[in-house]
Amino acid sequence: MRASASAAARALLSASAARSSNASGAASISTTRRPFASSTLPTVPLLINGNFIESKTTEWVTVHDPATNQPLSRAPLTTPAEFDAAVAAAKNAFPAWRDTPVSQRQRVLFRLHALVRDRTDELARAITQEQGKTLADARGDVFRGLEVVEAACAAGVHLSQLGETLDGVASGAVDCRSVREPLGVAAGVCPFNFPAMVPLWMFPLAVAAGNTFVLKPSERVPGAAVLLARYAAEAGLPPGVLNVVHGGRDVVDAVCDHPDVKAVSFVGSDHVGRHVYARAAASGKRVQANLGAKNHAVVLADADQSMAASAIAGAAFGAAGQRCMAVSVAVVVGGRREAEDFRKRIVAAGEALKVGPGSDDATDVGPMITPQARDRAVTILNETEKMPGVEMWLDGRGRKPAGKEYEAGNWLGPTVVAVDGGGGGGSAGRGGGSASPSSALSQYPVYRDEVFGPVLTVVRVDTLDQALELVNANAQGNGTAIFTRDGGAARRFSRQVQVGMVGVNVPIPVPLPFFSFTGWRGSMAGDLHMYGKAGVQFFTQPKTITTRWDWDEKRDGARLLGGGGGGGGSGSGDAPGGRLPGLDRVGA
Repeated sequence: MRASASAAARALLSASAARSSNASGAASISTTRRPFASSTLPTVPLLINGNFIESKTTEWVTVHDPATNQPLSRAPLTTPAEFDAAVAAAKNAFPAWRDTPVSQRQRVLFRLHALVRDRTDELARAITQEQGKTLADARGDVFRGLEVVEAACAAGVHLSQLGETLDGVASGAVDCRSVREPLGVAAGVCPFNFPAMVPLWMFPLAVAAGNTFVLKPSERVPGAAVLLARYAAEAGLPPGVLNVVHGGRDVVDAVCDHPDVKAVSFVGSDHVGRHVYARAAASGKRVQANLGAKNHAVVLADADQSMAASAIAGAAFGAAGQRCMAVSVAVVVGGRREAEDFRKRIVAAGEALKVGPGSDDATDVGPMITPQARDRAVTILNETEKMPGVEMWLDGRGRKPAGKEYEAGNWLGPTVVAVDGGGGGGSAGRGGGSASPSSALSQYPVYRDEVFGPVLTVVRVDTLDQALELVNANAQGNGTAIFTRDGGAARRFSRQVQVGMVGVNVPIPVPLPFFSFTGWRGSMAGDLHMYGKAGVQFFTQPKTITTRWDWDEKRDGARLLGGGGGGGGSGSGDAPGGRLPGLDRVGA
């Protein structure tokens, strides 16, 4: 199956270019730059002004299959001239697209929705091949993005254009209304872990509101973005409304610096996201940046322990732990008995998961994205294991699927590490106390750092108060969950926890697109969140219009009856009381 991976990638990209070349239609800063050399690998095209073209760059990034590390294709590092051309195409397309009736923009999005839905398997195969996640996860990747397209078709378009009106705000026939108008050219910088979902979080809502868009997918997984762009062109998106560029730091900096880019949407790592936020904001752009996370799941003693362990295992190890809403810390509230019970359940759940290539329907946990990502996770585990107060409950290092073709894959199996938080915290069998566990836990790399792999850290605390303190002491505030049968405890936790997305007996509380993706504190830079109402507001700006239409019976009645516009009364330029218009406050 894997022997033909390059051929399959070549066919996929060739078909994309052939069908769309004339269509009218964790992001990483560091990249491996390779000078151009003749290669049989297919090249990933750019989309500029409705045309899929091959870059003229001399530097390329090789896209690999994470299960084998065999090369699949070459993605270009877009040249400055090509990037400028993409932004210029978007800028030139903006006036006509902004003035396109809402209903027509909506029809394009309905057609895009139908194409993405009907070609989910095509997208899923491309995602699995380049990113490594299971086909089931890849289909979920597409589906969650498709939900945002649905919102853009309906509520997104509706809210983007529907303003507010108040008649008679002042004497003298003065009315006031506000409308939301598009910004112009917006841009999106996407991560590797959701090659379809995150682009679909961005450009459909932006173009629904009348903006044009420049999309930069991760150079590790460009294939899904190219397919989505082809579908958008086929759906009727005019040339220049959506453009696709590829690259690393230079292209990210160009997105931040270009004066014609008015807004930047980012999803990715802490380091890159803070760079993007600071640089783009410094150039006067509107920015929303979803950053890193360290999500805690709290398990109370009264919870359905079997359900909690199963849910946490799926949330921790699914997608190889490479998602910003993955559960990376389980906080067991109770004594030694509760910790031991959780240990047995979580270890059994992790051991039952099959590690293998995403193309195998029986696989539960696929490979990590790159050897470097896997090695970083293993290094964190190695450093943590040497420290006192650590128990390796389940060790996924060295776990890999059978088969010679997978020897070079980026494998790390489900791993569970219990650490001692001192005071009330600690691994199974350790004692309690009254001191805060948060300061003691920060010494462990596996707790302190975002591993971004299939690794779960477990800590025990004595009380719900200590659990809340632990979660709130963390710098990030993306997601959290509590497992309990006690409604009062759930309500108290939900109210007091300083995290933007909270699940009660729900391990990954990602909101449906009627709401917004609301990370807090260190997990978000900017004040307008992605999708939902906040997403519409991000891609639009308010305009307030105040009007005054006086009615003079003698003058205006005569005009309507064909009697001309003269004849006594106050002239059209006269102001009440003989005052000149504009010299007094409206309505004064």
